[in-house]
Order: sequence, then structure tokens, then C-alpha cells
Amino acid sequence: MRITLERSNLLKSLNHVHRVVERRNTIPILSNVLLRANGTSLEMKATDLDLEITEATPANVEQAGATTVPAHLLYDIVRKLSDGAEVLLATNPDGSTMTVASGRSKFSLQCLPEADFPDLTAGSFSHSFSLKAQDLKMLIDRTQFAISTEETRYYLNGIFLHTIEAGGELKIRAVATDGHRLARADVIAPSGSEGMPGIIIPRKTVGELQKLVDQPDAMVGMEVSDAKIRITIGSIVLTSKLIDGTFPDYQRVIPANNDREMRVDCSTFAQAVDRVSTISSERGRAVKLAINDGQLTLTVNNPDSGSATEEVAVSYDSDPMEIGFNARYLLDITAQLSGTDAIFMLADAGSPTLIRDLAGDDALYVLMPMRV
Repeated sequence: MRITLERSNLLKSLNHVHRVVERRNTIPILSNVLLRANGTSLEMKATDLDLEITEATPANVEQAGATTVPAHLLYDIVRKLSDGAEVLLATNPDGSTMTVASGRSKFSLQCLPEADFPDLTAGSFSHSFSLKAQDLKMLIDRTQFAISTEETRYYLNGIFLHTIEAGGELKIRAVATDGHRLARADVIAPSGSEGMPGIIIPRKTVGELQKLVDQPDAMVGMEVSDAKIRITIGSIVLTSKLIDGTFPDYQRVIPANNDREMRVDCSTFAQAVDRVSTISSERGRAVKLAINDGQLTLTVNNPDSGSATEEVAVSYDSDPMEIGFNARYLLDITAQLSGTDAIFMLADAGSPTLIRDLAGDDALYVLMPMRV
């Protein structure tokens, strides 16, 4: 293999694929990126056996071929080359090493044979459709913070994606929960998604997707089966295994009879929560909300360091009440709200609270209270 290509193109593609590769691997080939040159492009592929990303980038191919080299090492080398440089990638005749040359810099990397590189065979997909990148980004951004990190409840370690009839329209819905909070977001379902299986996209795949959907006007191709998902964004193809488990019936935890409504300016509320929570301990991040006619008092007590209170004007005309929440969770949710006002639908101090955006009903959040 012998090719030359622009450093910026090589770096951009390597940046997308190398992140999949784990820093520590017991299987040496999984530390490598597969480079395959033919025609007028260089295709790169990286995998951790659960997730695979491939991307093609334009290249001047003098001699076609394929090899695998350490992914993070190649990325670091290309990152440190000078801007606008041309990069030469060439394997020696026996394929044991690859030269990376640019200007006066020259590196020789150990190769492993292409034949050893695993292929995440996709199989066939039952459903195929296209979604706007901005819609997919919205679904991910609004819900991913609520994904559980508790490995024992593995079926909560991802985003549950499924279709649902809501308001007389078919929608694609994303849901994530860790048992303390729940996030739900909807977009209009595109044609082809009707009857797709409910799938749980793993946390790592969600994280990679979030970085890849950076062009809002682009269209994203999605192919879904019971076990895998394949997503195509331009020249990038991401294939991932799905979490093999049953997502709980989340509808049961969304309260339907919370009749106390509090409206508050979202940024004022978030800043006040952030300020008073400065005094809270890492272990107990509870903030108490005391709501009275037109006023909300936020209080944090920390026996080790002191206390803090702040008052915020709100719209509220029900009976006075007090309720406690984890400050970090409140800030996570308010960061997702795009409207100026946040609406809290409350029941009592021991029941889950519904939080939604005044800007629209495409997303809602459920937060469990804390004892304070």
C-alpha cells in the first residue's frame, strides 16, 4: 500500500474512528485501526467488538492495499504534524511495518495483518429510514444525561428508542432513566420507521453518535434490527450491537395527576440552584424548595460547612409545600430546557415531579424527590 493524502482529511477521519478503540486491550488487534486503500479513497475502520465505525476519506492511491496499525499512536502522530501538510502512508514489501512521512518527519509503525481484523457482521436489518441530524441530536441531547451507569441494571445503560402513537401522530420516542430521574423526547416518525422494534442503544454508542451529528442540515440513514443498529452520516458508517434486555414500562412512573403548577424563569432558577448548592456536600446534594404564593425559597443545609438560602419569584397559586431534590439532577434537567420558563407539576413531598418546557411538549422529565 502506498498513498498520499491531506493531513486535515486524515486527522478528521482518524478523530472519528480512533475514539472507539479502548486504551487497554487484551486482544492486540483491537488496539489497531484498519486502513484499506483502493480507487481514490482510504477507508478506515475501528471496533471494540460491540461498536464499529468506518469512514472513507479522499486519497491519492499509488498502490492499493490494506493493513492495521495502532490507532491512538497514528492519531497522535498525525495530530502533531504541521497544518496543510501532505502525509505519505506506505507499507514495506512484507507488510510488517508502515511508514508515515510528512516533510522532514518520518515514523515507522508496527503492523498486524488485515486478515486478523474482526468484522462486526451486520446481518440483515428489518427497518430502514432517514432522520434529520438535528432531530437525532435533539433526541440524544434531551435524554442521554439520564442514562444509568449502574452496570447491574444493564438494560438501563442506554437510550430506549421506539415508535409510539401520540397526539394522533406516529412519533419516534427516546427514553432514558436511572431510577432517580427520567427523560423523554419525541420527534415525528419518518416513513419506514413504522413498526420498528423497540431498541436500547448502549451508552458508548450514544456518546459517539452525539459527537458525529454535528451538521444539523444533514440526513442520517438508520437501519434497525432486533440485535443491531447501523447509522450512516455522510461517509461515516457506525454499526453497533444493541443492549439485549427489556426496558421497563416507563409510562407507569410518569405522573398523571400532579395538579400543583409552578412556573419559574429557567435560567434564574438554574443559577439560584447552582449558587445555593455550592455549600452542599458531595454525598448529600439535597436542596429544599419551599413554595408559597408567588415565591420559591431554595435552602441547602450542610452540618459541616453551613447553610444557604435564595429566593426566586415564581407563578404558583396552590397550597404552600416543601419538597427536596438532588441539585445536580435539577441542573441537568434545566440545562436541557430550551424555553425561557420551566413548568413544575407537583403532587406532594414524597411523589415524583413532572418538569417540562414552556417552549413545547416534545420533551418531558420526571424527577424523584429527596428527603430533606
